[in-house]
Amino acid sequence: MNIQAWHRFSLRRTLLLVLVPGMLLLVAAELWLTWRTSVDAANAAYDRSLLGAIKSIDANISTESGGLAVELPYRMLEFFELTASGQVYYRVATEDGLVEIGNADLPAPRGPLATGRPEFTDAVYYGAPIRIGSYARRLNRLLGAQTGEPRVVIQVAETLGSRQEFTRALVLQSLGRDVLLIVAGASMLAVVITWALRPLGRLRSEVQARAPQDVAPIATENIPADVRPLVEAMNHHVMRHRKLIEARRHFIDDASHQLRTPLTTLATTVGFALREPDAARMREALFAVKQQLDEAVRQTNQMLSLAHADSAELATQPLDLVALAEAVTREWWPAARDKGIDLGVEPACDTLSVQAHPELLKEALSNLLHNAIRYTPHEGRVTVRVERREGDGVVTVVDNGPGIPSDELPRAGERFFRASNVTLAGSGLGLAIVRSVAQRHGGGMQLSLGPQDQGLAVSIAIPVAG
Repeated sequence: MNIQAWHRFSLRRTLLLVLVPGMLLLVAAELWLTWRTSVDAANAAYDRSLLGAIKSIDANISTESGGLAVELPYRMLEFFELTASGQVYYRVATEDGLVEIGNADLPAPRGPLATGRPEFTDAVYYGAPIRIGSYARRLNRLLGAQTGEPRVVIQVAETLGSRQEFTRALVLQSLGRDVLLIVAGASMLAVVITWALRPLGRLRSEVQARAPQDVAPIATENIPADVRPLVEAMNHHVMRHRKLIEARRHFIDDASHQLRTPLTTLATTVGFALREPDAARMREALFAVKQQLDEAVRQTNQMLSLAHADSAELATQPLDLVALAEAVTREWWPAARDKGIDLGVEPACDTLSVQAHPELLKEALSNLLHNAIRYTPHEGRVTVRVERREGDGVVTVVDNGPGIPSDELPRAGERFFRASNVTLAGSGLGLAIVRSVAQRHGGGMQLSLGPQDQGLAVSIAIPVAG
């Protein structure tokens, strides 16, 4: 099963499918450790019994007769055999093997034994696994023709039935405890997961119960910290959706506000022209209709531009602000020449790369140049300046026209706002378009009086690329 298929499961099922097998693996590891610990514990306990039997035999070894004599503690061996729940074997021999008493074929020690230090090993005797305890000590005299250091080796062995039963009991006891822990842990885990996911259930119910027109942000106070980034992302999407709805509502309001009166006037003027028998006066009426249609078309285009600036997808790219300003300015040279206006560009640098949407930025700059050329008197001056201020590329359009009264500058950029000193017809949307474009790019628009407090200077700031 691939990762995507896992992600289609519910969180509860995913956690259980991942955690329960993990718990089983831990239990398997714990059982193996328990078995090893039990074997070590059984060996430690039963090896002490083997050592006790060895010591008992050692205490009954005698060399007084010149040979090796052993008086076996039969009662102790019988008792030891009972406690071992199996067979018990022994072997007493000199290290050179000349004298052997007991089970002579009992497996010999794997290597030389240290004097006075017992050694315990596992072996197989007649096909059955056994545990052998081996012990070597010095004899107080040589036996017969022995040369060198005389030592006797004592071995006692037992079958592993009792040890295995002891180990099995410990492992089964641990297994029962672990099964209970798994059941209790899985149950607790299911309860905890269900409790932890309750906020998500409440969130789902809250979202499903909302009215279609409700675009308020989702409260994040009672949302778990792990889910909060998702809810915040949803709120961010909701806010963008709200802005789209508001932009659509603003466009409808603007259209109804700006087009109702011109259309009514057009209908009245057309009706007057149809009733007018004088051809000259009819021509005057049609000329007035043409002017009103041109103004209505311009207002409609501006409203569409504003709606586009408010809601268009902002796919930005690096572009040269100096080159864009020069290109847009050249497009307005004929209009400036018709009014005898000196229109030019004054860049503070050769190139200035900004991160912007080319068409929207061109629309904003065109609106600034249109306003400046329209309101600047004959033989006036309009200058486009391009410079860098900190992390922004700034384009400023400066004119020496009538400007805007200083007390009205804070309102410039509002929809349909027109300064009190304006006499020409207009919609009051040009600066609103410019401000919207600048804000969509993460920048802003700033207005101030022109040089020597004459005219107007409008600046738009766009973040530089990178």
